[in-house]
Amino acid sequence: MLPIATQTITGMPGLELQGLITIILQYFVTMLRIGAFLISAPLLGARWLPLRVRLIMSVVISLIIWQYTVPVSVELLTSFKSIIIIFSEIVIGLSAGLILTIWFSAVLLAGEKVASSSGLSFAAQIDPSTGGQTPVVSQIFYLFLLVLFTSTDGHLVVIRTLLDSYRILPIGVIPSFDIFISAGIQAAGTMFYAASIIMLPFSVILLLTNFSIGIITRSAPSLNLFSIGFPITLIGIFFVLYFSTTSLANSISDLTSASLINLKDIIEGLING
Repeated sequence: MLPIATQTITGMPGLELQGLITIILQYFVTMLRIGAFLISAPLLGARWLPLRVRLIMSVVISLIIWQYTVPVSVELLTSFKSIIIIFSEIVIGLSAGLILTIWFSAVLLAGEKVASSSGLSFAAQIDPSTGGQTPVVSQIFYLFLLVLFTSTDGHLVVIRTLLDSYRILPIGVIPSFDIFISAGIQAAGTMFYAASIIMLPFSVILLLTNFSIGIITRSAPSLNLFSIGFPITLIGIFFVLYFSTTSLANSISDLTSASLINLKDIIEGLING
């Protein structure tokens, strides 16, 4: 009776804890890249989005793609090289999210410059996405960008690009981190260029308005510059904001498309770097 009982106990399912530990380790490593991206992404990593929601999203997305990833051996995950693998996975996710955030910061920079040059910088409030105090014009531009970004399924494209990174760069393959440095520098330069393009029409209108007000006050010195020029500037910028909605939408749409293409090129260039 004893050999039969021993065979029955050892053959029971659920006692292979080593296999369960292996699955948990592989799932944890898979979740690192997605979790790091959700922390630094411009829309999904905002401060108004609770941490529990981001954690649930990371767990669900990792659960979907975990079965399609190449499994990593337990010997590699329990060795000293696992520290480098964990660090590289976190760097890939954080870098992808930060580069996309830098691209999207162009509208914030453009809105801040428009507000400061038109006298609307005093109208500022707490930005729920960053937690800092920004002008209302910047927040309007940024909300406009998020609406266009989500309405064109840009967030789904970003998630798809991130999921494709597991096929392009499997877990355990250490990429060249030079591409992230060059991509960050390029994104910072593009941010200033895109902000200049967005704010250029507003700056020209404000320059012409201030030039006209200067001529009027020069010809009639009795007129007060602050009591006349300030309301005219505010009314002029409101009209410009209203009538330039279509061109602003086209510029922001081009910005989001260029940022998605740049993110895809970075992910595809990891294996070549």
